[in-house]
Amino acid sequence: QVQLVESGGGLVQAGGSLRLSCAASGRTFSGYAMGWFRQAPGKEREFVAAIRWSGGSTYYSDSVKGRFTISRDNGKNTVFLQMDSLKPEDTAVYYCAAGGRTVKPGDPSEYNYWGQGTQVTVSS
Repeated sequence: QVQLVESGGGLVQAGGSLRLSCAASGRTFSGYAMGWFRQAPGKEREFVAAIRWSGGSTYYSDSVKGRFTISRDNGKNTVFLQMDSLKPEDTAVYYCAAGGRTVKPGDPSEYNYWGQGTQVTVSS
């Protein structure tokens, strides 16, 4: 089992920045690919970013590419999502997820463990 706890969400003005953190506990963190997904009211959960267990490969949705950066610190069992140039359409609950080494990054069904989510609200 892996337990995931997100933090760092909040209210920010358009153009601002936030840094989300996801702390993992339980089984060996470094063996998992990690992903961030988000869900806005009335919409389906969508892929935001993912990173392989080694940190050598990262993936982003087109909507956040160039604005968001995913990273991980395996020594601290933590994955981060740096969000810059935020837009009102980035408003959502952001979820951290853990999956196997061969996970398809953008497919939520491939992730085994999920956090409870953290709210991000971007005002115009």
